[in-house]
Amino acid sequence: MPHIKNALIRYRIIDKALGNSYNPYPTKLDLRYACEMELYGDTNGKHISDSTIEKDLFAMRQELDAPIKYSKAHKGYYYENPDFTINEKPLSEDDIASIQFALSTLSQFKETEMFQNFGFALNKIIDRVNVDSDSRNTDVDIDQLIQFEKSTAAIGNEFLQPLLSAIKNQHIAYFTYESFVTQVRKQRKVTPLLLKEYNNRWYLICFDSVKQKVITYALDRISDLEIIEQKGEKPSDFKPDLFFRHSIGITASSEARPEKIVFTASNVAAKYINSQPFHESQKLVKENHELALFELFALVSEELIRELLSYGGDVQVLQPEGLKNELIKRIQKMRENYNL
Repeated sequence: MPHIKNALIRYRIIDKALGNSYNPYPTKLDLRYACEMELYGDTNGKHISDSTIEKDLFAMRQELDAPIKYSKAHKGYYYENPDFTINEKPLSEDDIASIQFALSTLSQFKETEMFQNFGFALNKIIDRVNVDSDSRNTDVDIDQLIQFEKSTAAIGNEFLQPLLSAIKNQHIAYFTYESFVTQVRKQRKVTPLLLKEYNNRWYLICFDSVKQKVITYALDRISDLEIIEQKGEKPSDFKPDLFFRHSIGITASSEARPEKIVFTASNVAAKYINSQPFHESQKLVKENHELALFELFALVSEELIRELLSYGGDVQVLQPEGLKNELIKRIQKMRENYNL
């Protein structure tokens, strides 16, 4: 059974590698390294052989109808149909059994300190697997009975493992980064410091050797990642557990200073804001049957501004003055957009 489970996992790792537009035409060695890293955390070649990858590719063609081809020109493998993915295939009984086995093990530890931050995610996976298992015994399409929240494909997740290894060993990383604002692609040389997830996207917090400061880069805009076994620069004052303590979202800076933010919210909006606070420092100061007064101590960031604007006229910022003026400027721009 463990061999079967490992093979099923390797199929999905290979599938992800073949669908990676940032690294097209992976070689047999690339596929082996990807499987080694995902399953064992290293690429020393002790666990998976070339023949194992060859058997996996053959099995994927035969059992999953995967349109895997070899390009002599590019000396690598690819999907003849670029839209193909085995993720569109329904889970087999072996898939379900493997996932249930793993989840039953993990669920025993979800209340421990190590897993407390992942309890919600584990519960969602357990719910989904249980629902899928039950649905196999009925003729009703499960989507007609229950719908789960869906997220967009997480581009760049294949970089998580090598970047995590670079953080552990303080190794230097090179990659190409495309700016959202300018669409310009530039080469970066950094020392990875921390990986952070926000809104179903992963971000790399690192010390940029050219800019000589800590910068945040989104993994979905990274390509051509290369880790070299050379020690990089790491700021002595960088503390991963403290870097985001005053942040809302992914915006953080060692130079920026948090501010006291005071705002009011209508009675209904206040209930939502109180149940899902903007920041852990948020507190309800007072309320009546019409309004609630909130305070929090955090960095003024783009994420906070968008959260506040999402409540429209149900929220009014009282301080700081800079945040209030920024909101007024954006509201005026919205009025112009609608000719008001």
